[in-house]
Amino acid sequence: MMSTLYDCIIVGSGPAGASAAYHLAKRGRSVLILEKEKLPRYKPCGGGVSPVIQQWFDFDFSPAISLKVSVNHYTWQKGDSFEANLETAEPIWMVRREIFDEFLVKQSQKQGAQLRDETLVTGIHQQGDYPIVETRNGNYQGRYLIAADGGRGPVATWLGFKKRKRVLAGALEAEVPIANQRERRVFFEFGLVKSGYLWNFPKADGYSLGIGAFSGRGKQNLKALLADYAQLFDVDLCQASTCAHPISLWNGNQPLHTDHALLAGEAACVIDPFTAEGIRPSIFSGIKAAEAIDSAVSGDPNALQNYSRTIAEQWGSEMMWAKRLADAFYRVPKIGYQMGVKRPGATRTLGKILTGERRYSEVAHRGIKRLMEGMTPVS
Repeated sequence: MMSTLYDCIIVGSGPAGASAAYHLAKRGRSVLILEKEKLPRYKPCGGGVSPVIQQWFDFDFSPAISLKVSVNHYTWQKGDSFEANLETAEPIWMVRREIFDEFLVKQSQKQGAQLRDETLVTGIHQQGDYPIVETRNGNYQGRYLIAADGGRGPVATWLGFKKRKRVLAGALEAEVPIANQRERRVFFEFGLVKSGYLWNFPKADGYSLGIGAFSGRGKQNLKALLADYAQLFDVDLCQASTCAHPISLWNGNQPLHTDHALLAGEAACVIDPFTAEGIRPSIFSGIKAAEAIDSAVSGDPNALQNYSRTIAEQWGSEMMWAKRLADAFYRVPKIGYQMGVKRPGATRTLGKILTGERRYSEVAHRGIKRLMEGMTPVS
């Protein structure tokens, strides 16, 4: 196995890893993807994807999309409900991650990337000029390495990133199969969970019900809250499979590179701290990682360092505002719901942020000011 020296070895086949593999292989670089699970594999995730990602690829994502939605339905403590249209040019995509992720991997394979699934990485060490990736199935050598093995993955720690800036939030999700699904709305519930929300993301054949607590402060019985919420949809959570997992939310810019490696996706803590959106930022980081590795292989000595700078400037600068908005909103969620979520145009603005048409830096200051005004007693 050591007879092949790959330009890049990517650990993890999620949106970040698969996107990096596609763009590197398309540039003619030799790429190896290592994935511990057998593909396709189940991944707990609401599965909402911004259609803006279509602009970053030259193939059609239609085969990987379960359905499209353009209406958000909101509630506060299961009442005070209302609906709003996203009014985006293209509806938001709903995907099942086992289908979406494998689809991306297969696109990278068409460009020449190699896949080794059912291959658990057990360690990283340096041999000569290049890193060696140790697995249960043997060792592999690459000029460069991308750690895209998620927020819980060990590769970042092995590379020396022992104290990443992040907020470890908690999430619990349940998949509910439903025959002849006709739902075309996304549901959001505020007020039942502290510093977070519950959701119902429809798929063509069922629901993805979930709950997220994004501050990391205080203990809450997420399963009981999700079970209570599930009753709104006549779902008995005891009859559904559930999966709990942490989320690595963005909590400040930080180095994402070493001499021969980059962090991408949730391993790089790029998850939106306000909405917990993860697929779009993970893909974005994977594409930027591919660009950096390609430049490094071509001889640019500053390419990997520039990747950290690029993520900070093009993503982290916006996440700073997203975090400020999240801190203000979850401090006074009822005011946030009444004066923010229910405000005419709020859903439209959110849709434009998800599609890249608007930026947090353009809207967060006004939103925070509105929340602060709502907290001020009237004399």
